[in-house]
Amino acid sequence: MENVIESFVSYLHNVKKMSLNTELSYKRDLVKVADYLNTQGIADIKKVTATNLNSYILYMEKNSFSAATISRNIACIKSFYHFMVKEGIVTDDISENLKAPKVEKKLPEILSPQEVFRLLDQPKGDHPKDIRDKAMLELLYATGIRVTELISLKVDDVNLSVGYIICRDAHKERTIPIGHAAKDALSRYLAQARDAMVLNDKDDTLFVNCSGEPMSRQGFWKLIKYYAKKAGIKADITPHTLRHSFAAHLVENGADLRSVQEMLGHSDISTTQIYANMSHSRIREVYAKAHPRK
Repeated sequence: MENVIESFVSYLHNVKKMSLNTELSYKRDLVKVADYLNTQGIADIKKVTATNLNSYILYMEKNSFSAATISRNIACIKSFYHFMVKEGIVTDDISENLKAPKVEKKLPEILSPQEVFRLLDQPKGDHPKDIRDKAMLELLYATGIRVTELISLKVDDVNLSVGYIICRDAHKERTIPIGHAAKDALSRYLAQARDAMVLNDKDDTLFVNCSGEPMSRQGFWKLIKYYAKKAGIKADITPHTLRHSFAAHLVENGADLRSVQEMLGHSDISTTQIYANMSHSRIREVYAKAHPRK
């Protein structure tokens, strides 16, 4: 089963042009399915039945997996079987009757502009690490890119003279403008800090850790938690919170959804629509609090 999963992941990468995050997510989910089937004595993908798949979904429900996680797993399994039927690995799509649970759509957690400004103001020192942290936080909020995209940036992906970055995701790339604050922070990092941190002069990674190696997702996660605590932000924020805040603040200030979709790299505008819904919710909230005849 492992070889079939690897073939599927290659298909996602080469044919479907999925993002690295999606590829890794689908692979993790399918490995867990395979592990579960192994505990049931099933190692051959051709011997899996619809009952086995339903049994796995029931197992997830009994173990209190969230509706969103179960829905994602079902989508992954369906995509996997579609691939296997297409490639002639199996003859029947036994996943077609899997039913996803109803997922309650929750609005993403965002920070207020004031909270964002407090967070971005935390790295204040002249140490290379402080200068780097300031540049990373400013760039994340200025562009709304994902943390994986942030830590994958190369020096040549930054154009300070014009004021934009090039963000690459699988085989796609998008150009995102950056404002003065992010441009200044990046300029200072490149001029005063990066050379002091990087170990190998030939390394073109934009952001490196204190050991001179590329920054990891976990490393940046710890960094943002540290500065959020320093800023007195009580919400349990993640790097994605700044992405959500970037989009919500743009829409709230009049940006059109198509432009926001392009900057975020969403393939479907319905994904971006949630930020318009948030804006409408905010308007209703303000109206309810302020209108004299509400």
